Amino acid sequence: MDDRARSLLKTLVERYIADGQPVGSRTLSRASGLELSPATIRNVMADLEELGLIASPHTSAGRIPTARGYRLFVDTMLTARPVDIHHTPPEMHGVRERLQPDQPQRVIAQAAQLLGNLSHFVGVVTAPKRASVFHHIEFLRLGERRVLVILVSPDGDVQNRVIFTTRDHSQSELVEATNYLNTHYAGLAIDEVRNRLKSEVDTLRGEIAQLMQAAVQAGTDAMAANAEQVVVSGERNLLGVQDFGNDMGALRKMFDLFEQKTELMRLLDNSSQADGVRIYIGGESGVVPYEELSIVSAPYEVDGRIVGTLGVIGPTRMAYDRMIQLVDITARLVGNALSGPK
Repeated sequence: MDDRARSLLKTLVERYIADGQPVGSRTLSRASGLELSPATIRNVMADLEELGLIASPHTSAGRIPTARGYRLFVDTMLTARPVDIHHTPPEMHGVRERLQPDQPQRVIAQAAQLLGNLSHFVGVVTAPKRASVFHHIEFLRLGERRVLVILVSPDGDVQNRVIFTTRDHSQSELVEATNYLNTHYAGLAIDEVRNRLKSEVDTLRGEIAQLMQAAVQAGTDAMAANAEQVVVSGERNLLGVQDFGNDMGALRKMFDLFEQKTELMRLLDNSSQADGVRIYIGGESGVVPYEELSIVSAPYEVDGRIVGTLGVIGPTRMAYDRMIQLVDITARLVGNALSGPK
């Protein structure tokens, strides 16, 4: 594609994002600033359409970008300005004060709400992943072959699990197992305990090995039950997006997606592996299979470690430069709030 075609595509995408109307050759001629005849512009548009970068909706004489056209625009034509959280855009003034670090769950909920309100689309945030480490473990006999496992995390969170053993254990045996496990395994991650147990199980007394294996499974179950949650805010904003028109079927599928959250979790988990802001356009993610939706996401860090992801979900016709800035700044502010005072 030559520079002339790139310039016209960039202009067409920008005009369509701004106005939401198919862009005709006359509008494109005025907006691009290029001294080209209407016939030349029509020829270039025909070439862009053949490349799958723009399309003609219905019987309109104008053109609109396709998902592929948006992708090329975002990757090669968009110039997002560097973000400085100390000089935020006017609409984000006061955000730092609203993200109070007193309760992490409250910070996450506030961040999702802010993303939804400021983007006018849907804000999504995953809560920080909890460390799968136990600080202390204890076994209590509940009855014949029934034992209560108490797991205490480093931050004081307590998880209780009832396990069923192959034989009955006296309370004195359970105390002995408790002392042994706290001496040798406390403070380790559940996965590390599992790996060590595989190599040490032959040297452990049978009842301690059995209890340790049960405790590891209980710890795994407890962490799974407390797996990161997705907070979604602003779903109703999509009802006012003209791109979706009166297609209630499409809207219903989108609302089902926000309700289920499982697919969102997969997508955001993938996003957490990337550095900085990541953009999915149309069905690119393979997780949100709607050509009409785009996702702008970024991971956030707490004390230098990536613990979650946040983003904005909206129509493919969105102001990507603004969304990139909004998501990037919010990710940094959430990370700062959850990291606490320095």
